[in-house]
Amino acid sequence: MCPRGRRAPLPSSRTASRLGHCGLGEAVAAAHGGLRAAFDEPERHVTLLAETPAGYANLCRLLTKAHMESPREDPRLPLDALLDPARTEGLVLLTGCRRSPLAAALDSSVADGEALARRLVEAFGPDHVFVELQDNHVKGDAPRNRALGSLADRLGLPVVATGNVHYHRRERYRLQDVLVSIRNRTTLDGSHGLRRPNSLFHLASAEEMARRFSGREDALHATMRIAERCTAFDLTQDLGYAFPDFEGSDRGGALETLAAVCLAELARRYPDGSPDEVEARERLHQELRLVDLHGLAGFFLVYRDIMDLAREVAADLRGTSARARANLPPGRGRGSSVSSIICYLIGLSNVDPVKAELFLGRFLNEALRSVPDIDLDFPRDIRDELILRVYAKYGAEHVGLVATFPSYRMRSAVREVGKALDLPFGELEKLAKLADHYTPLALRSEMERAPELREKAASPAWQALIEVCEAIAGLPRHISQHVGGMIISSRPLVEMVPLEPAAMEGRVLCQWDKDACDDAGFIKIDFLALGMLSLVEEAVDLIAERSDDGEPPDLSRIDLEDEAVYDRICEGDTVGMFQVESRAQIQMIRRVRPRTLEELAIQVAIVRPGPIVGGAVNPYVRRRELLRENPDFQVPYDHPLLEEALGETLGVVIFQDQVLKVAQALAGFSDGQAEELRRAMSRKRSKEALSSHWKAFRTGAAGRGVDEETARQVFTQVVAFSEFGFPKSHAAAFGLLAYQSAWLRHYHPTAYYVALFNNQPMGFYSLDALGRDARRHGVDILLPDVNRSGVACSPEADDLRIGLGFVRGWGEDVAKRVVEEREKRGPYRSLTDFLRRTPASLKRPAVENLVWVGGFDGLGLTRRELLWQAGLWLGPESDPDRTGGRDDHAQVELELDEPYAGLRFPDLEDPDRLVAEYRMLHFSASMHPLSLLRDQLPSDTVTSDRFPDLSDRSTVRIAGLVTARQRPATAKGYVFVLMEDESGPINVIVKPDLYDRARSVVRMEPFLLVKGRLQKDGATMNVIAFEVEPLRVGAGIDPRISADIGDGRPDERVAPEVSDLPPTLEYWGNQERVKERAERAAAVRETMTEEAAVRETWSPQWKAKASAFRYLTALRQAPPDIKNFG
Repeated sequence: MCPRGRRAPLPSSRTASRLGHCGLGEAVAAAHGGLRAAFDEPERHVTLLAETPAGYANLCRLLTKAHMESPREDPRLPLDALLDPARTEGLVLLTGCRRSPLAAALDSSVADGEALARRLVEAFGPDHVFVELQDNHVKGDAPRNRALGSLADRLGLPVVATGNVHYHRRERYRLQDVLVSIRNRTTLDGSHGLRRPNSLFHLASAEEMARRFSGREDALHATMRIAERCTAFDLTQDLGYAFPDFEGSDRGGALETLAAVCLAELARRYPDGSPDEVEARERLHQELRLVDLHGLAGFFLVYRDIMDLAREVAADLRGTSARARANLPPGRGRGSSVSSIICYLIGLSNVDPVKAELFLGRFLNEALRSVPDIDLDFPRDIRDELILRVYAKYGAEHVGLVATFPSYRMRSAVREVGKALDLPFGELEKLAKLADHYTPLALRSEMERAPELREKAASPAWQALIEVCEAIAGLPRHISQHVGGMIISSRPLVEMVPLEPAAMEGRVLCQWDKDACDDAGFIKIDFLALGMLSLVEEAVDLIAERSDDGEPPDLSRIDLEDEAVYDRICEGDTVGMFQVESRAQIQMIRRVRPRTLEELAIQVAIVRPGPIVGGAVNPYVRRRELLRENPDFQVPYDHPLLEEALGETLGVVIFQDQVLKVAQALAGFSDGQAEELRRAMSRKRSKEALSSHWKAFRTGAAGRGVDEETARQVFTQVVAFSEFGFPKSHAAAFGLLAYQSAWLRHYHPTAYYVALFNNQPMGFYSLDALGRDARRHGVDILLPDVNRSGVACSPEADDLRIGLGFVRGWGEDVAKRVVEEREKRGPYRSLTDFLRRTPASLKRPAVENLVWVGGFDGLGLTRRELLWQAGLWLGPESDPDRTGGRDDHAQVELELDEPYAGLRFPDLEDPDRLVAEYRMLHFSASMHPLSLLRDQLPSDTVTSDRFPDLSDRSTVRIAGLVTARQRPATAKGYVFVLMEDESGPINVIVKPDLYDRARSVVRMEPFLLVKGRLQKDGATMNVIAFEVEPLRVGAGIDPRISADIGDGRPDERVAPEVSDLPPTLEYWGNQERVKERAERAAAVRETMTEEAAVRETWSPQWKAKASAFRYLTALRQAPPDIKNFG
């Protein structure tokens, strides 16, 4: 809209935003290009323009009121809210579109229209009310404009011409229609009455506006007068934002306080005579000088206050648990702030920047133009409570969470646009799952590449999908919450940015994203929840519980050079570890073999788009290998000037800080130029911004004797970091946590895996894959047990017992009550005992789900017998909540002696158990699914444990369960599939041509049969596929397995099958049927008490009657559309 407004040309234009300022930053940037920015508020009925800072503050308050006091998806602001003169100061009112209150009043009568106009003038003042005229060639526009014009002339009010613009170019009306349909969750046909009636709601040119309002030139001239009145208010300068002062102290006092705190901690951490004491003291003085230069002392002290607040939260949440004695910090710094010794001394980081030789310039330098970024990681529970404490400390009106605006990506665009176009849902889902690219711009090429979709791409309906998806690419889809960003202000935020309720109660969300906040000068604090920190907290508790002295380990004192830990890492045995567990990390780590924290930090940073696109990965890995083979190997550098900057990374750029170092070393950049280069890398527009620095880089390099070819080659590596790279300080912080996770898993595997299970979601793998990795490390996964399981997973000897809360249908509250009842009154003796003692809120499906996965196996009955018993059970009459709350259709219980005098229900077969575990737990705890298929596979299929015995480039056939699929943008079309068989993981590489031929198989099949070439490079082994096919029913594969398992995420729409059940009897609770079945039960009971021989001669019909009751349980557990089980 904004570039179009500059090209039109229009003397004055305004952008319109309905009940929000979400696009504020971009609109203000456009205003500096010659476009006036204003905002259309609310409900499309009236337009409010901020003329002064006070007007803007009032506008923000009105918008906040609308969002805070209305339903979330339908914010409304009553007209009466505008009629208070205290709320209208500094605002200009345009009376609105054809659906405005003034137009509606005029439709009623001229008198009503005049009365409302006078009320508006009384509230806003005669110089601040403009009667708005719009002509989009819609029926009724002309007479309405005449009526409004006559009203304005009689009352002496000015008129203004506006365009009611909803799209910048006329041909975009089709996209607007689709977006209206998506917003209203309907199709184009269903949104007919909601859409604009024609295509003339575009940004019209000056000439077109003159034609529309011929005869009312005064309405056109008014647009310029209004724009000139609003020009004096600059949103980037006049907001009055200020970060809270530290206890109201002045600048000098804050600096003295900060210096005293740091010096006291310096004496403790670097005592006199220690190796790093002199360097640490010099570094602190350097940082304090920069802090004084930029006036940041209060900024650091507020962060120290926040970390003190985090310590209070941690103390409250940890209580007297072992983790309270484990010397764990409440949170840890990440990013460039880890390089600051001030951050280290005031407790924002636990990495010693002196010992780690971290570069400060990325965080703090003389040319700093904005406040430095400090990101803090916390365990999840501490972070959630800390946010509430910050609200309480600074006041709800002074704190807000930062927004983010997710844009339409391929899958969301295909699904939502396709629904609006009324295309078949199944076809849309298939296309969404087959598509690789994130951007909808690639949809046409995606469909043309897939044989099954190529023909559709030529049809008109699917052509429309392609065109609209291409148009929708990059548009914001909705407002969301930033992962951790928070704004704290000394002035109420509600006067500077509209607020709305956040997803969690007690929090509010700013309507600006991080870039808009930065442009406005807001200081963003990042409180991030890191699952690995939550894992560490729980693991130390579990270790203490299992230790002889009851004390937890102190991770700050563990041996950071433990050879056994590094051996595990170098073997690529890193599944479930922090930051080094992905397929790419495992492949590379076996070649790089890090043996120090510094090398581990490089390993954390290297598998990122920046180093990959910059061509750093292969040279670094190869040089590491050469150095192991020959310690005298001389590392080559693109130029000798780069040796100091790139020495630790063997001549290549891996860390983001090295961009600054390279620019200074090779091109002589000043701190200011290097800072500009860093800022150019921090926004989405970084490629364009970085390109503008090439001329200065080339000139500076030439002045130091560097030829242009070398300068260009080095600059290319620098530009690559616009893709994304870690600063060394960030990698050092994460590298330390990666080592701690490796240490915990090596020495305390049971505690580690229990904590890993309990703190999902986290990391790269599903629980399915993590469970099998646990077994490879001697930790068996035990199924839930009603008399052994806790709410969450727990250690049992050296194994892991799955918690009741992991079972589908079991909430944490219900599971907790079940466990508390067991601890209070003893173990559950039978299923009936369990049902009588547990809360009615535990519904029947949840009980049966626990039966399916073996939760009652310890009670002596088979799972089918337990399912039957659950179906027959009736609650006691004295407990009305029991019958009414849990089982409205309880069946008649047979009065049979245990074990049911002849009724024998065979236990579940292995396939049934496996499918039940996937359905109820989302992973298998008892067996690998491929173990049930192994005998049915082709005879030449090998397992992964055979790979070491096979020669390089051997042709192999393998089968496995797919655990991960990746097609990185940096991989030139290659697809990496991580499969797993009974012996372990298998890396499969699919070339682009094979992927194009078998895309649906590679992307969607849960089990794959692959034929390919074994590629061996030391400890790294891959299979280069040249044939890929699914494991399907018809090739002897059990349908219960192949249809229900994949990626550790089962299809939950269908209940588990039971192999030997006949067609079930439908039952809808009819009282006559209850009576009939009671009579049948009596007949069965009488028959069963005769003798076994008689039972053996029962007819099939009588057998069906006797077993009907157990089948009813299965029927009730199934969806209505399931007619039989087996």
